[in-house]
Amino acid sequence: MAHRPTMHDVAAAAGVSQAVVSLVLNGNHAGRASERTAERVRAAAQQLGYRTNLQAKSLKTGVAEILGLVGDEVATSPFSGMMIKGAQDRAWQDQHALLTIDTGGDDRLEAAAIDTMLSHRVRGIVYTAMYHREVHVPDAALDTRAVCLNARDLDERVPSVIPDEVTGGYEATKVLLEAGHTRIGIITIHDALPAAVGRLEGYRRALAEAGIAEDPDLVRPGTGMQSDGDRQTRALLALPEPPTAIFCQNDRTALGAYQTLTAEGLRVPEDMSVVGFDDQDVLRDFFLPPLTTVQLPFAAMGSLAAELLLSGETAPEVHRIRCPLVLRDSVAPPKGS
Repeated sequence: MAHRPTMHDVAAAAGVSQAVVSLVLNGNHAGRASERTAERVRAAAQQLGYRTNLQAKSLKTGVAEILGLVGDEVATSPFSGMMIKGAQDRAWQDQHALLTIDTGGDDRLEAAAIDTMLSHRVRGIVYTAMYHREVHVPDAALDTRAVCLNARDLDERVPSVIPDEVTGGYEATKVLLEAGHTRIGIITIHDALPAAVGRLEGYRRALAEAGIAEDPDLVRPGTGMQSDGDRQTRALLALPEPPTAIFCQNDRTALGAYQTLTAEGLRVPEDMSVVGFDDQDVLRDFFLPPLTTVQLPFAAMGSLAAELLLSGETAPEVHRIRCPLVLRDSVAPPKGS
């Protein structure tokens, strides 16, 4: 059997003591060893293929170099991959792995998942949701550090990381106002989800700032489905004074709007400007011309959630992450302006 490198081997190769190797590989060398020495230790460890004994370390310190992430449908949501990647990349910067368990919305599986993570002595748990919503974090998760991701903790016991839906809705509407539109329709995605409520608030804020009174006929209810984009775009076109632009609260709705406008012989953006929300990569290639939309910052959100766990931040603050506007080709001045 090949000799497994030890901390003693790393110390000998780097020309330092085992204590220095331990400090460097555990990230505790600041003020005790120079960065040049730390680089030498890390290079020696990499060259020898040395790996720390996580089990022994967790027994000694009470925590392992692992973060947990538990959520409903995180394995199937088109967005969750970027949240997981953001959290994983940030965890890896501190030599931590990310243990992810998808509960599928099953409460019993969720309880078992959290228990499993606690048995592994994870350093903290990211409690996430497929859709931005308000949740009650399970009491069991509070046996370690916890952070809500893409969800707000209703009990205000842990930090929450969510997209800034209001500013996103504001900027989506603002880009249409700046193009010269004054009659802007909106197709919503839900009555009560924080995402829908926030995006509608942003729409209203932008109109009010521009001195434009909201027309209730231009606010059309939907559920986020492509069929809603079709149905409600037809309803908007049937108004005595149709809008010249439509803000769809998600890209799937915008796709339905595109298809209806094409079927009616109308062109985007020459006859109707359209803005979406989400920037779903699975839908991006279906838009012709490419859709101006607002991007949900999932990678940045996942990264911040992991950062809060790693830093030990426990204040139950709500961290809102800006949703950047992605300008493409679906917005133009109103026809005839």
